[in-house]
Amino acid sequence: MSPQNLEEKLARLEALLFVHGEPLQLKKIQAVLGLKKDEADVVIGEFRKKLDAGERGLTLVYDKEKVQLTTKPEFSKVLESFIKEELSLDLTPASLEALSIVAYFGPITRNRLEYLRGVNSVFILRILMLRGLIERFPSTEYPNAFLYQPTFNLIKHLGLRRKEDLPDYEKFQLLLKTFESQNAVVGPSKETSSFSDAG
Repeated sequence: MSPQNLEEKLARLEALLFVHGEPLQLKKIQAVLGLKKDEADVVIGEFRKKLDAGERGLTLVYDKEKVQLTTKPEFSKVLESFIKEELSLDLTPASLEALSIVAYFGPITRNRLEYLRGVNSVFILRILMLRGLIERFPSTEYPNAFLYQPTFNLIKHLGLRRKEDLPDYEKFQLLLKTFESQNAVVGPSKETSSFSDAG
């Protein structure tokens, strides 16, 4: 593997792990990047060296089966303080948008949510889960994928018996179907076709 080719693979791996946000199967990395197992091991090893050698806030955690891009342990205090502040504040417009999508269209994959919002939603989903507003569970249809839905406590807090009692629920279901049909999106399979949504 030439130095130029290695740099390209490193950039692709970084983008893939950043977008995925959760542990990603080594086999999936090999498939997406078009690498053999020994090549994938080299790229992952080099990426970890680059992260650990430089003044970077990220590192790689990996074993024989999975790889995840994470923050370095030495920044845990800063991040803990930031998350506590986020939890103490009112929900931001972005959080309310994500929460509304999950409430109306859940169970929903993270990739499908991000497709509808147009932005990465990993952090917002984690905050909403920490607040007890949404929950996730493994998908029975897609390996390593999670589905997000509103919690029972959220529905109860809204004074509803079920999420179908949300205002204009049927109207929004129809709008979503129309939007997805016009944009060639069919259920959750469209978002999970490139790689699984584990987050």
